[in-house]
Amino acid sequence: MRKDAKIYIAGHRGMVGSALVRKLKAEGFNNLLLETRQKMDLTQQQVVADFFQRERPDYVFLAAARVGGIVANQNHPAGFMYENLMIQNNIIHQSYVSGVKKLLFLGSSCIYPKHAPQPIKEEYLLTGALEPTNEAYALAKIAGLKLCEAYTKENGCNFISVMPTNLYGPGDNYDPENSHVLPALLRKFHEAKQNGNTKVTIWGSGEPKREFLHVDDLAEACFF
Repeated sequence: MRKDAKIYIAGHRGMVGSALVRKLKAEGFNNLLLETRQKMDLTQQQVVADFFQRERPDYVFLAAARVGGIVANQNHPAGFMYENLMIQNNIIHQSYVSGVKKLLFLGSSCIYPKHAPQPIKEEYLLTGALEPTNEAYALAKIAGLKLCEAYTKENGCNFISVMPTNLYGPGDNYDPENSHVLPALLRKFHEAKQNGNTKVTIWGSGEPKREFLHVDDLAEACFF
């Protein structure tokens, strides 16, 4: 990528998007396209089409998504599926229409079957049932991955996908209902210390194993 190439980071205010912005700026890229949700609703097809026709980005990092923890996913499956499908479809399709040189789509490790062998391999995708608590979100991410593959296969696009594991770092969400596991634990421990509590209640059996990745390490991998 040239230093003056137009690079669109969708979701630049989120944890992943802001990490990508930090990394790109640190590497000397100075032509970043950063549109807020208030100015551009990515679920609206015409709005996204107009943006791509007007700005003509050379590269796209697709980090925009509706995300949340177990409670949010269980209570709002329709919203998680609809909004993510719309965001992905609009950006991926308009990247094709406007001739984007390369697109990187951010997925999630939750796309793999609930009972996939460990460590997870790429070929385990679609070989079993998903985790029910975030099935809607996972299905949307699978659709995005497959859409990138389809545009690459049919039209010769350079659209690739990455599937990060559980992330943490600057810009994380610490909401008691909508956060992911690590920020939720951090908040519980922090508040327990503040309140002088001697015990913290943690959801689940304690048996699941998790893998965590700092968001700046993810940004470095995506840049690579």
